[in-house]
Amino acid sequence: SPAKGIGMPEVSFHYLSGGAYLNDAYQASVTVGFLERAEVGYTRTFVSDVNDTNPTALNHLFDEGFNTFHGKVNLITENMGKTTWVPAISVGFVARTNVERGALALVNNSTTPNPHTSTENYDFYLVGTKPISQIKHVPILVSAGVKGTNASILGIVGNAPDWEARAFGAVGFVFTPGKQTLILGAEVLQEPNQIAPETGDAAIPGISIPTTLTYFARFVPSWAPVNFDLAVAQIAGCIAGPCTNGRGINLHARSRIGLGISYRF
Repeated sequence: SPAKGIGMPEVSFHYLSGGAYLNDAYQASVTVGFLERAEVGYTRTFVSDVNDTNPTALNHLFDEGFNTFHGKVNLITENMGKTTWVPAISVGFVARTNVERGALALVNNSTTPNPHTSTENYDFYLVGTKPISQIKHVPILVSAGVKGTNASILGIVGNAPDWEARAFGAVGFVFTPGKQTLILGAEVLQEPNQIAPETGDAAIPGISIPTTLTYFARFVPSWAPVNFDLAVAQIAGCIAGPCTNGRGINLHARSRIGLGISYRF
């Protein structure tokens, strides 16, 4: 972003194959940076229609889209004070609105007196990022942080019963064949263990949400201001068991494919 004013936007499109239960999610977003230190953006998540000719007991709980607003401010620039070890330190937020998924959808589809309501959930985070270039030929990009959240699996499953502090981190290996850039890495994200219709409500008994683990690749060509992303996400399998003989709750989302493309104007 420019030192003064607002920069040109970056637009993105992402796709997550959620499977027969979480359904397919399509995300369109726009982000702008300003003053060399901050960015804000908006994302709309659209979800594929449920196949009503072959519905499951779960997929109608995850067939609604939602809005996401995000912002981030860089507090400490990388190598501040003429050092070589100081990471870039930033704070940010993610706000999701019009959420009607998971446990809340279960309530709305029941005979409760106040159906078809929606909720919100939020993340507030502190993150540090540092390229490690001392290793020859293959620099390493490391990122780690902590967030306070009341969202379950980034809002995909809905809300957590209460606010929790959760850790996250990623490592990427940067390859530069020719003039192209290829980043291969993995990310880990702790999740609130339980879900609820809304924050402050009692948790759904017996639910246990695992840590999310993602393997990713990003290709940055030299011929256009664009990124191409591919990921395999281990999101959630059996969240209430035992998941045998048709019993329990298995989301069948332990190996889901994600794709993305971003263009910088």
